[in-house]
Amino acid sequence: MKPEQPAAPRQRRFGRRKVCPFCADKTLYIDYKTPSMLKRFISERGKIVPRRISGVCAQHQRSLQLEIKRARIMAFMPYSSATAD
Repeated sequence: MKPEQPAAPRQRRFGRRKVCPFCADKTLYIDYKTPSMLKRFISERGKIVPRRISGVCAQHQRSLQLEIKRARIMAFMPYSSATAD
C-alpha cells in the first residue's frame, strides 16, 4: 500500500490592484471624438475590454462603453478588426 500524500494547499495570488485611470487622473475625459484614447479599451478583434482586465471602475466602464458605441456609430472607430479573410 502506498502512503497517502497530503493535499497541496491552494496558493492565493496577491497582485497589485488595478486603479481606474479616469478616477486617478481627473483631467482625462471620456469622449467619442477621441478614438485614440478609446482604442486602449478595445481588443484586437474589436470587442470592448471588460472591467476586470482593463481596471476601469464600474461608473467609468458604463460611460466608456457608451462613448465607444457612439464612436462606432459616427464611424470614428470600426465595429470589428480591419483584417478580412
